[in-house]
Amino acid sequence: MKKKRRLPSIVEIVKQQDGRLNIVGMGKWYSYWRDPYHLLLTIPWYGFLALTVLGYLIANTLFALAYLAGGDGIENARPGNFFDAFFFSVQTMASIGYGAMHPRTTYANAVVTVEALVGLMGLAMGTGLMFARFSQPTARVIFSRVAVITPYDGVPTLMFRAANQRRNQILEAQMRVRLMRDEVSVEGQFMRRVYDLNLVRSQNPMFSLSWTAMHPIDKQSPLYGTTPEALDEAETSLVVTLSGLDETVSQSIYSRYTYVSRDILWNMRFVDIVSKTDQGNRFVDYSRFHDVMPL
Repeated sequence: MKKKRRLPSIVEIVKQQDGRLNIVGMGKWYSYWRDPYHLLLTIPWYGFLALTVLGYLIANTLFALAYLAGGDGIENARPGNFFDAFFFSVQTMASIGYGAMHPRTTYANAVVTVEALVGLMGLAMGTGLMFARFSQPTARVIFSRVAVITPYDGVPTLMFRAANQRRNQILEAQMRVRLMRDEVSVEGQFMRRVYDLNLVRSQNPMFSLSWTAMHPIDKQSPLYGTTPEALDEAETSLVVTLSGLDETVSQSIYSRYTYVSRDILWNMRFVDIVSKTDQGNRFVDYSRFHDVMPL
């Protein structure tokens, strides 16, 4: 009978100094040893290269010991010399074939056959993993460090900015904002509730420069009638996700950002970053991308 994998009995959620909630251990590459493929895709590059080199050395060491176990089976190798056997294993696994050393017994030829198969499989898997890591689509989208609540057309409106740092086109970009906060039901049950926030414009056919997201706080909004103190007491956070098609690589890309209650500034507005030159041309000043000012 297949043994079922048990889930951890306790998952710790801590509140960081910046007000964000964090699941301890989440996103750490060293917690995925039971899922080696996911581990090798998410581990940092230095860890990936270290594991690759370590695996390569271990494999050649094991085959070198296997050659030594068969006695004097390698032509032109010093009998019982580990380094000669090790470097013969390296030549065999990499299909180099210098010709100076070669197997001369049936046992050595059998080990060479196994090692040649292992080398081909290792090369195929290593190439696939390297390609998968290099070809992973990534988004270089920056979000404003704060969000503001300011009147717009007479309605209090939640606003924040996003910008595409690559200066290429993100086609059919879509942005979604979700409000997360603690609530207690009439029956006294605690729950972390999630609400979708409607944006004035949630889609952008060509996202290349900047994008100001706006959510009107009307009677249909979960933020209607709230206060800064209420947001902080309910551990409120805004989770922003942006997706689209990268024009350069023709692949879907994703980006996300989280605002906590202390990141939401009331009765403030963003500094305008779009200006005109004397010739009538427009330019965007990203040096003031995060700047806000009072009403």
